Amino acid sequence: MIREYIRAHRLHFMIALLGVSVLAVVVLWKIIDAAQPMPPRTVTMVTGSEGGAYHEVGERYREVLARTGIELRILRTAGALENLNKLNDPGSGVSVGILQGGTTTERASPALVSLGTVFYEPLWFFYRGSNPGRGMEGLRGRRISIGAEGSGTRFLSLELLARNGITERFAKLLALTPKEAGKKLLSGEIDAVLMVSSWDSPTVRQLLASERIEVASFPRADAYVALYPFLNKLVVPAGVGDMASNRPPADVVLLAPKASLVVRRDLHPAIQYLLLDAAEQIHSGPGIFRRAGQFPAAESTDLPLSEEARGFYRSGRPFLQRYLPFWLAVWIGRLLVLLIPVIGILYPLTKIVPALYGWTMHHRIYKLYHELRLIEHTWEARGAGGSTGDLAAQLDQLEEKVDHLWVPVSSMQSVYLFKEHIVLVRKRIESTPEQT
Repeated sequence: MIREYIRAHRLHFMIALLGVSVLAVVVLWKIIDAAQPMPPRTVTMVTGSEGGAYHEVGERYREVLARTGIELRILRTAGALENLNKLNDPGSGVSVGILQGGTTTERASPALVSLGTVFYEPLWFFYRGSNPGRGMEGLRGRRISIGAEGSGTRFLSLELLARNGITERFAKLLALTPKEAGKKLLSGEIDAVLMVSSWDSPTVRQLLASERIEVASFPRADAYVALYPFLNKLVVPAGVGDMASNRPPADVVLLAPKASLVVRRDLHPAIQYLLLDAAEQIHSGPGIFRRAGQFPAAESTDLPLSEEARGFYRSGRPFLQRYLPFWLAVWIGRLLVLLIPVIGILYPLTKIVPALYGWTMHHRIYKLYHELRLIEHTWEARGAGGSTGDLAAQLDQLEEKVDHLWVPVSSMQSVYLFKEHIVLVRKRIESTPEQT
């Protein structure tokens, strides 16, 4: 019988059940892996030219991510515009970059999201000789470096120069890197330099300290900020470049976009949280243009914040990443994702299966009661004096069935009760005299 076969091969059935369970878990794991794969161990970041602020910041990110086992590859570029092109190109392999404010929009770059702003990028206006005039108007006819092709400096400089009516028809606009432009300005080969660079730039510090070079103030800074909302007004205090020689001799007003840490939308969430944590370590300190804790900031200057960035600024790093090493936190997180649906299935089964099992055991006994009832009905139909020999044999068979019926201990009470009922029916049948 099937029942006896199952009992004899119970170990095999248990092994088969275990195998099916493991297979189900593996399939579920594969589904989860397809929906949310493991974080990559290598990520590529676009920065800027070697020695520039973007490149130096990128190196610091590489150091922080290396502590968690993530290799951050640095790809040098001409600047913000080339960074934007690389990020927008899905075939470039680039996932992270720093963008200057005002270089793109959500509509122009739908594949990108921001992790927040990370620092100011002042636009410095250095010149030789006498004051070139009010703002940029005195630059007509001058030799001016406005940044290399593909740089954020060139993009912003051309926009502001055009706003003041200065084009290549009225001035010689040169495509030089900040380092090259600084050398040529000091040597007198060019007349002015527009550069977007941080306070920590060696070129900026050198030009500020030089008595041959002046830094111009933007007298209509509020107008520029009104026309270009991505710009901010900063003040360079007098003497901050060189206190001994009081360089610069007076406060200087600068215009400054903010740099944003930008990623592709499909970058793994765990890597985004790592970058946000690194940004907090790198940019949260005080500086000449920022107070402690001002950056990174939950600002969507050009692009919307990613969901991970919103969560980070609202409540910090994910719970597991706060207390566990990165890769351990990732594995446990994935395991929890796996266990939640499994528990969601198993918990109801813990309620349903015992009830179903109990019903199955009782149903076996109920079927025997049906046979017992048929024997009793047959006896009643024959009436007094009817033959009972075959009914006694049927009772014997029924009793043998119940003796070989396997049920759990919890159902044994029903088995013994059924045996008592067989005895009662047998007594009734045997008490009836047979007709001779």
